[in-house]
Amino acid sequence: MSLVIIGTIAYDAIETPFGKTDKIVGGAATFAGLAAAYLYNQVKLVGVVGEDFGDDNLAIFKSRNIDLEGVQIKKGQKSFFWSGKYHNDMNSRDTLATELNVLADFDPVVPDSYQDCQYLLLGNLTPHVQLTTLDRMQRKPKLVVLDTMNFWMDTAWDDLMSVLKRVDVLTINDGEARQLSGEYSLVKAAEKILQFGPKYLVIKKGEHGALLFGDGQIFSAPALPLAEVYDPTGAGDAFAGGFVGYLAKVGTMTFHNMKNAVVFGSALASFCVEKFGAERLKELDKDLISQRISRFVELSKFEISE
Repeated sequence: MSLVIIGTIAYDAIETPFGKTDKIVGGAATFAGLAAAYLYNQVKLVGVVGEDFGDDNLAIFKSRNIDLEGVQIKKGQKSFFWSGKYHNDMNSRDTLATELNVLADFDPVVPDSYQDCQYLLLGNLTPHVQLTTLDRMQRKPKLVVLDTMNFWMDTAWDDLMSVLKRVDVLTINDGEARQLSGEYSLVKAAEKILQFGPKYLVIKKGEHGALLFGDGQIFSAPALPLAEVYDPTGAGDAFAGGFVGYLAKVGTMTFHNMKNAVVFGSALASFCVEKFGAERLKELDKDLISQRISRFVELSKFEISE
């Protein structure tokens, strides 16, 4: 019963108020896959890289026992590259360069060994590629989680609406929720978005936590106050990976488990921002994750005294 994640596997170059990097490993599938692998042991990736993505970088995934059969390596081509500079508030950024390279004509391959997929995370890619991946699954997975962004709302609305009809959970940030719904109130936005098809909606609010909507209920998860945030890149992807990884681990999709999944996703995302790129996600263990989960519990635990 595998967890299949499709998304970008890329090179990033990042500048924040804390420093800057040359090319480092990034991409939605990278962050999501590494986060999910701490919670579930049957993680499989679908993606594409160029010949410049060396064996040492692929070893990052293999060290976490992540299956790479679905990752295409294009000879003579370069991997997707993104460069960005974050402002002082760390919430806004400028894109300095985007080089699609192998991603320009990416046609996802879903190997036969991936057809046992029970849990599918459609990472941030074109809705067309997400739809193609769904079509190439021989049966609908038990749980399909979709991550998307405002760019696809601007450029691929019809395809995005088609994907939304076929997923169980949508994860987006608050600005994207407002754009997708046309509503400013996040409660009203959620009501409208859930009519598009998903059973559950997670609205990520960065340093202000996350909201979960579904089954006629709302859950608010805190964000962990951090003294220093070095690099927010990939935090949303790590959230999605931790979220679906937890649900794959427990195997049942109740609202209670969805609430726990939001907390696990938030915990993995909080680690992600502590170093540049995927560096922090590469060095975790289950004890560290358990300790951080306990901190999240303490943040929102209280008793009413009469």
